[in-house]
Amino acid sequence: MKLFDNTEVAFGLKSDSQLERAYFLFRMIQNQPMVRIGSAVTNFALKAHLPIEGLIRSTVFDHFCGGVTEDDCLPIIDNMYANGKVHSVLDYSVEGKEEEESFDGALEKILRIINFCKEKESIPYAVFKPTGFGRFALYQKISEGKTLNTDEQEEWDRVVARFDKVCKVAHQNDVPLLIDGEESWMQKAADDLIETLMEKYNKDKAIVFNTLQMYRHDRMDYLKGLHQRAQKKEFHIGMKVVRGAYMEKERERALEKGYPSPICKNKKATDLNYDTAVEYMMEHPKMAIFVGTHNEESSYLAMELAKKRGVQENDNRLWFGQLFGMSDHISYNLANQGYNVAKYLPFGPVRDVMPYLIRRAEENTSVAGQTSRELNLLKTERKRRKL
Repeated sequence: MKLFDNTEVAFGLKSDSQLERAYFLFRMIQNQPMVRIGSAVTNFALKAHLPIEGLIRSTVFDHFCGGVTEDDCLPIIDNMYANGKVHSVLDYSVEGKEEEESFDGALEKILRIINFCKEKESIPYAVFKPTGFGRFALYQKISEGKTLNTDEQEEWDRVVARFDKVCKVAHQNDVPLLIDGEESWMQKAADDLIETLMEKYNKDKAIVFNTLQMYRHDRMDYLKGLHQRAQKKEFHIGMKVVRGAYMEKERERALEKGYPSPICKNKKATDLNYDTAVEYMMEHPKMAIFVGTHNEESSYLAMELAKKRGVQENDNRLWFGQLFGMSDHISYNLANQGYNVAKYLPFGPVRDVMPYLIRRAEENTSVAGQTSRELNLLKTERKRRKL
């Protein structure tokens, strides 16, 4: 039996009723029109303040999220760590509030999570999104090379100060920090800012991590360029390597604005690009990699490269990550072999986390074979348990 086919380990933490709920949920998600209709109805119901939070809470929310607050997540974090050797990354998944007050609130939230990380071995990383600390349009304007007016420059200085503060506290507490990737037309500003922070705080090891979205065909060139600069300035590189979550949006915008799509031409090209990045990073000891993937082949490849390069399973420069509620067959079987594994555990008020949940459901229907793979594994485990 191949490692990721072991459903007993994969679903060891799920009770029979949780297993049944997961099976029911993925059967629903498999139905694409139903996901589209469900998303539209849910959005409408939330906007109209209809009382559907309870229903959301007992289905998709509890499957893909840890809770409403950090404290809600603790029983799940403790259970995954104590019984499955799987760590957690607390991800405050509230999206789209573009006010200074909200950005300062997000900063306080991340600082609190860094404290959590310092105290709990089960939470090895903190994480945030660039747009959690500043307006999308501001990143976009800088990425496009346009000059900021006085107010905008002051606003950007506040964004930079938030980034610096969180990186400084992470560095002081020895807690690595994952910074998520977003849309390509705002990403350059974030990349440049994160690079200056790597230079400042990654002198001895990787504390500040950027994200490489490998569905973008220019990312290997970016990584090689960054590597040259890092060698010259003597700092470590930390990267979370993912395929990427905004593919349809990226293609639509490129078409609409008439520029070449930044996305690889097909899944095969993306897979190759992803694996090339993993291979490149694992060749260099001054790089730390967080392999964020739901792809079994990429996970097997990273394990094989680690063996080849003499990288121990528990070497802190190599972590694997999956989203909570998905790909347990990868997470728990890797952890069972002694690898460093973390689940991204989203939390936040039900209403505010809804855009995240809808994206997850839609992503599951659009990624070829993802849902049917989850369903087949759940079927196998139900059969094994004679449910």
